[in-house]
Amino acid sequence: MQQERTRNIKLTLEYDGSRYAGWQKVIGKDRMVTIQGKLEEVLAKMEGKPVEVIGAARTEPGAHAYGQIANFHTTSDMSVTEIKQYLNRYLPMDIAVLEACEMPDRFHASYLAKEFVYEYKVTVGDVPSVFERKYNYYCFKRPDMEKMKKAASYLLGGHDFKAFSDNRKMKKSTVRVMKDITIYGDDAEILFSFRADDFWPHMVRILVGTLLAVGKGELEPEAVQNLLTTGNRDAAGETIEARGLFLSEVRYDVTEK
Repeated sequence: MQQERTRNIKLTLEYDGSRYAGWQKVIGKDRMVTIQGKLEEVLAKMEGKPVEVIGAARTEPGAHAYGQIANFHTTSDMSVTEIKQYLNRYLPMDIAVLEACEMPDRFHASYLAKEFVYEYKVTVGDVPSVFERKYNYYCFKRPDMEKMKKAASYLLGGHDFKAFSDNRKMKKSTVRVMKDITIYGDDAEILFSFRADDFWPHMVRILVGTLLAVGKGELEPEAVQNLLTTGNRDAAGETIEARGLFLSEVRYDVTEK
C-alpha cells in the first residue's frame, strides 16, 4: 500500500483581531475564540482529522495582522490554490489567507523567523473618530515627534528590555535586538513601526506607551536610557490598548522563504 505524501503548507494571513482572544489556542478553554483555533477548525474539516497550525507570532487579544505567517502539514492532494480558496470560503470574514505555498518539510513558521515588524497606530484630534475606534489608539493632544524620535534612538541595538515587560517573573531572557524604529505621520495620525529579532506580549504596547509619555512631556527622552539600565517597569509608560497594534511582517532567511 502506497504511503500518503505529507506536504508542508505555508500561509500568509491577514486578520482583524478585535473579537479574538489572540492567536494562540488555549488548551482546556474551548469558549475562547482564537485565530489558531478557527484555522484548525476549518482545516480539520478539509483534512478529515485534527490539524495543528503553527504561527510565527502569538499576537495578543485584540491585536491585528497584515502579514502573520503560519504553516501546517497535510496529506491532501489539493493544490495550494485550492487550499487557499477552501480556507477563504469557510473562515470568518475577519480572517483571510493572502497566500498559500508549499515549503520544504523543515520549514517552521515560528522557529525559523528572524525578524518581526509591528506597527502601532495613533489617532490625534479633538474628537475620537467613530470609524477608526477599533484600530487606532486615541490621543487628544499631538505629542512632540522629535522628542519621541530622540527617545526611540536609545532603544536601538541589543539591550535588556526588562522594563518593557508586564511579566515581572519572566524566566526567559529579556535581551532583544531592536533593529529599527520609525515614527512618522501627520496632524491626524501617527504610526510607530518596530523591527526586532523578537518581541514578547505587551512589549510593543509598553514601548509606544513610553514614547507617548515622552511626547506628552511626562518623561524626558533620556529617561529611556535609565529604563534600559534599571529594568524598572514602574518607571516606564502604560501598557496601551491592543486595538492599535498590527503584526505587519515576519521575515526569514532568503533560503527559507
